[in-house]
Amino acid sequence: MTKTPIKINTLEEYVNFDDGTDKRYEIEDEVLVEMPPGTGKHEAIITLLLVRFFLEIQKMGLPLQPRPNGTEVLTNKQLRRPDICVITDQQAKSIESTSAILKTAPPLLVEVVSLESVDRDYNQKTSEYAAIGVVEYWIVDPLENKVTVCLLDQGNYKQFVFAGNQQIVSQIFPELTLTVQQILLA
Repeated sequence: MTKTPIKINTLEEYVNFDDGTDKRYEIEDEVLVEMPPGTGKHEAIITLLLVRFFLEIQKMGLPLQPRPNGTEVLTNKQLRRPDICVITDQQAKSIESTSAILKTAPPLLVEVVSLESVDRDYNQKTSEYAAIGVVEYWIVDPLENKVTVCLLDQGNYKQFVFAGNQQIVSQIFPELTLTVQQILLA
């Protein structure tokens, strides 16, 4: 038996949608797309990065906050739920008493690739995040053992691929000392 796709026409419909479950969704082409729970590895990578980002923010005194996958981003085409959002203090204040949906581009987003998200993370989200002005987008790929850091340059991303013991270079966190291997061994 196939399920009929659930069409969502407005952001308000999405915010008020309740199917009686704890399932997480993104909106893609005005249809709800279920985001299955990540694997233990997926969640361990997210946790490691959240902690490392938090420590960098504290060390450098940056007006930023790392958020796990409950904060959503409205792109020009879709409503996305990245694995990690690094948001400004101003953005945090704007969603403090409302749904955690950002209508402005956060400085940094991270997606951890899973089998069902490869095309979405590498292609769709890359163009969507660039279009709204996300300065830095990380694609952490445990399937290919690499991290791709996309840096915004005149409306498009320049992509830098890191693997093994290579230290990741971040524009948002220039003092970060973290290798791909450290991330993937989380």
